[in-house]
Amino acid sequence: MVATLRPLSIRPLSKLLLAVLMTLGAAAAQAQAYPNKPIRFVVGFAPGGSIDAIARILAAHLTKKLGQPVTVENKTGANGVISGVELARSQPDGYTVLISNSSMITVTPLLSRKPQYDVEKDFASVSLLGPFSFILMVNPDNEKTATIASLADLVSQARAKPGQFTYGSNGGPGNLAHLSFELLDKMAGTRMVNVPYRGAAESQLALLSKSVDFTFDNPSVMPQIVAGKLKALAVSTPRRWRDLPEVPTIEELGYKGFDTSAWAGAFVRAGTPPETVKILYDAIRSAGDDEDMKTKLKPYGELHMLDPQQLAARIKAESDTYAEIIKSANIQLQD
Repeated sequence: MVATLRPLSIRPLSKLLLAVLMTLGAAAAQAQAYPNKPIRFVVGFAPGGSIDAIARILAAHLTKKLGQPVTVENKTGANGVISGVELARSQPDGYTVLISNSSMITVTPLLSRKPQYDVEKDFASVSLLGPFSFILMVNPDNEKTATIASLADLVSQARAKPGQFTYGSNGGPGNLAHLSFELLDKMAGTRMVNVPYRGAAESQLALLSKSVDFTFDNPSVMPQIVAGKLKALAVSTPRRWRDLPEVPTIEELGYKGFDTSAWAGAFVRAGTPPETVKILYDAIRSAGDDEDMKTKLKPYGELHMLDPQQLAARIKAESDTYAEIIKSANIQLQD
C-alpha cells in the first residue's frame, strides 16, 4: 500500500506572516505620521531654572518645526526622579519627552538603594543639548562670608569652622551641585552642610537672601554676577568658562582632577521607533542652525549637540566616573 502524501498546509504560516506584515506596516505608518498630536515635555525641576528655560525655548522651536503644540509640564521633586518615573511609565511613542539635567541621569541612580527607573532599560537617548560649567559663588553682602573673596579664603575658613558653613544645591540631594561640594569637601579637608532646594532658582534666591553661604550654580546666574550681587570664586571644569575668563578653575587652584560639569538632555521611553527618535533629534539639532535659537540658548551652556548614540556613550562614561567619586567621597546611598 502506497501512502498518500498530503500537501503541507501553509494557512497558519500565511496568517502569521500576514500579522507580522500588518504590525510592521502599522508601526511604519505611525512613525511616518509622527507627530500627529501634541507632544509633552516633562521637566523634573521648578520653573525659573536653567533646565526649565531650555525646555521652554526648545518647546517653542519644535512647535514651529514639527507643526504640533509642544507643552512643558514641571514634575518636580527628588532631584528629577518624579519626572523620570513619569517617562518610564509613558508609552514608547515619542509624545512624552523628558528634558533632564545630567545629574538625574548619571548620579541619582547611583545614590539610590532602590532606583525607580533604569536609564539604560527605560530611556532612549535623543540628544544632548549643551554642557556647562558650575560656578562657585558667594554673596558679597553676607556678613558671615564678607571676608571670603577667593577659594583659598573659603577653604581656610571652612577648615577652621567645620559644619558651620552651608551651601545650597539644586534639585535635591544627589544632584551634581551637591556632588561638587562633596568632592570639594573631600579634596580640601572641609566639612560644609548641604541645604537642598527643588531647583536652581530657589537655591539662587537662598544665596541672595543669605539663607545659605555658598552655591555651585549654572551659567544662568551670570546676570547676578555682572550686577555685583554675587561673586564668582571658581568654576568646576578644567577649562575656564567663556563668560568668566578672569575666574580660575578649581583644578588650577591646586585641586588636581576636580572636574564636574552638567548638561541638558532629551529622552523618550525605550522602545520608541527609531524613526520617531530621528525626527525628534533632527528637530532639536536644527536649533543649532537658527541664529535666534543660538542667542536664546547661549546663557545656558555651549550649543554642542550629541546624537542618540553619542549621548548614550557619554552617559555610560560619566556614570562610571561619578560612581568612583561617590565611592571615594563616601557619599551615602539613599532610599
